[in-house]
Amino acid sequence: MMLEKIEKVLEEDVRPKLLAHEGDVEIREFKEGILKVKLLGHCSGCPSAIVTTEEIIAETVKEKIPEVKDVVLVQEVSDDLIDMAKKLLNHTYTEQQVRS
Repeated sequence: MMLEKIEKVLEEDVRPKLLAHEGDVEIREFKEGILKVKLLGHCSGCPSAIVTTEEIIAETVKEKIPEVKDVVLVQEVSDDLIDMAKKLLNHTYTEQQVRS
């Protein structure tokens, strides 16, 4: 029930603002008054992600749903990105060893 209420606020009041920047938001968890969200699209990994979370998402959700005490941004790195980074780092390291 609470997740549906939060999702409705996100859909009606938050997503239109994020979609204007080709971004989106996803609920990761709501527990003990803390809403954890993940930014998607162009908003994901954006240097302004914290500001977006605080000024757009948190203010709106907390105003409309007093049970939400805080909104926390979950920043996750995909396994694919980690694998790619490892390959790049390994390749660079191997080239340096060969040159030495």
